[in-house]
Amino acid sequence: MPPLDTREVWLRGPLPDVPALVQPVAHALLQAREEVNALLQDFPENLLWKRPLDRSNVALASVGFHLQHLTGVLDRLLTYARGETLSPNQLTALAAEGKPTEPFPSIQELIDRFDEQVDLALAQLRITNEQTLTEVRGVGRAQLPSTVIGLLVHSAEHTMRHVGQLSVTTRLITD
Repeated sequence: MPPLDTREVWLRGPLPDVPALVQPVAHALLQAREEVNALLQDFPENLLWKRPLDRSNVALASVGFHLQHLTGVLDRLLTYARGETLSPNQLTALAAEGKPTEPFPSIQELIDRFDEQVDLALAQLRITNEQTLTEVRGVGRAQLPSTVIGLLVHSAEHTMRHVGQLSVTTRLITD
């Protein structure tokens, strides 16, 4: 049997203090963090904002965008799950996603921000009352209907989707 720390997070067992119904969300977010850190170990700093396949008005998002978006969307979805609206700082961060602005954050700074956001998400999951999971929550300015569990699951699903895109992007621009 492989050592516990080499298995995917969901195969390592339940996480302490995380309610049973949100364990899969926590597992996915921890898996995403591990994959992001592994993917970007020794990633060339000069390629952070490079957009692969940048031709004829077709380009994939940069590694920098994915790192900003991973952090931002997780923050926004968890805000909605708490029943809150986005703050002016969150709206500013959303508008800046994918736009390298000075001072340029390093890859490690962007990874650290994502890691911190995962920690905040885990803290929120730990205090989530399972009785609230089916409560309706509004999303965005239009307050589109979702639920607490819908937002939490989507935060994990969306995060993993971008980790997959990040994996492809890193391979395309470093090969």
